[in-house]
Amino acid sequence: MLRWILEELLLFAIPFIAFAAFLALTRRNPLQAEHWEEQWLRLMLAGASIIVVSLVLTGLFATRHSEGYVPPHMENGRLVPGKFK
Repeated sequence: MLRWILEELLLFAIPFIAFAAFLALTRRNPLQAEHWEEQWLRLMLAGASIIVVSLVLTGLFATRHSEGYVPPHMENGRLVPGKFK
């Protein structure tokens, strides 16, 4: 779960990182707020759209299990963990 959250945060940060790199390449200080004030909404929308696209693509191309899920159950007094058939 933590890995999934970190991946989504990294995807959201891509536009911000790219803009900071652009500012650094054009010899402007990326730590000054005046460069970011006009762009923050565009960067947030770009990050959100990247996340939405990644979630849609994951839903479309994720591995599907044709059989189904067998929940954990007891067999002969032992707990058998759940699994996909």
